[in-house]
Amino acid sequence: MSRFAVRNYLQSRVNSFRYALRGIAVLLGTQPNARLHALATMVTLLLGFLLRIDRSEWLWILLMIFVVWIAESINTSLEFLADSITTEVRPSLRDSKDVAATSVLLAASLAFLVGSIIFVPKLWIVAQGIIQAAER
Repeated sequence: MSRFAVRNYLQSRVNSFRYALRGIAVLLGTQPNARLHALATMVTLLLGFLLRIDRSEWLWILLMIFVVWIAESINTSLEFLADSITTEVRPSLRDSKDVAATSVLLAASLAFLVGSIIFVPKLWIVAQGIIQAAER
């Protein structure tokens, strides 16, 4: 492979990352639900650190965070594509967008359940400690 070909290959990889980072900016800049996911992500990560969750719990939490972000990204890209075809209501496009939105709902619901399984028992212990300290 020539030096020129290597340079072009590396530049195309850099551009791929640049486009992906631009996609994150578009997602956060245009989608209110993505901003809610960002807030939920920050709160979840903070809780994980404060409650000192273990390695396997971190794996589940990180998996759920990324599953929600992936679903939101795919949903948003499908919405952009559908909206670029037409602004009139077409049943097939409406249904496609609704089904894509369902994937985000399902992912977020699963993330909530997994987060509840991990965090609620730990938060319960913290709450009991606070109540006992207040009773003294």
